[in-house]
Amino acid sequence: MQVYKIFPSERFYTFAFRFLKPPERDFLSGEASSYITSIGGRQLEKEVKILVVDDEERIRRLLKMYLERENYIIEEAADGNEALNLALKNDYDCILLDIMMPGKDGIEVCRELREKKATPIIMLTAKGEEVNRVQGFEVGADDYIVKPFSPREVVLRVKALLRRSSTTSYLQTDTVTKDIIVFPHLTIDNDAHRVTVDGKEVSLTPKEYELLYFLAKSPDKVFDRETLLKEVWHYEFFGDLRTVDTHIKRLREKLNKVSETAAKMIVTVWGVGYKLEVINE
Repeated sequence: MQVYKIFPSERFYTFAFRFLKPPERDFLSGEASSYITSIGGRQLEKEVKILVVDDEERIRRLLKMYLERENYIIEEAADGNEALNLALKNDYDCILLDIMMPGKDGIEVCRELREKKATPIIMLTAKGEEVNRVQGFEVGADDYIVKPFSPREVVLRVKALLRRSSTTSYLQTDTVTKDIIVFPHLTIDNDAHRVTVDGKEVSLTPKEYELLYFLAKSPDKVFDRETLLKEVWHYEFFGDLRTVDTHIKRLREKLNKVSETAAKMIVTVWGVGYKLEVINE
């Protein structure tokens, strides 16, 4: 049986607090109140599972404590091999992945995982290791947090990434308008964060999706790498722009598995940058 999160109405709370006694009433007092096993409501959200990977137990314990306050289900891994095995066997909503670990490091874990899955990944890096951060983005990481970090910042970053990566925040029965971009071979449903190519859904990482969506919003417009880094990654980098090239390459490869025509829509404008070109048939 799966646990779902429901956003109760004011009437629900009035009823619950009138008839329930502690500790059941206390259970309803915070965000934790929303976990029930019913699927009868209109607005439902599946529980969130997060994998925390760090070779330092105190960091894992700290992150687990703060994330569990948000009612996330937390699992832990102390090294890269354990993390990769867990990530391949289970479907996590997000992975917090330390880069510097003995044995298989976070870069290698991310690279190998990206060959199989598009699970959202936040890298944990030591201060000043910009090279590692760039490497993390190149192998498919979606965000990074610099140590020493504030646990509250981690929680906010996780929430932001979950919002971007979720296929749907809650079940909707009535939608007045939909944010959908349609091309001859490519459809992007931004409400559901879903990309389909010739009717077949393509699995993208959050950053791959955001990059494609950004280009698709302004078809035939050329964007240089600096602009794409700023608008999609929301970070200012100095010198190394390879992360954009890597994500473009990965996007093309994924689209090409379904449609060569769709992959060719992402065009390199040499010496300038990239654009999404509308193909007239």
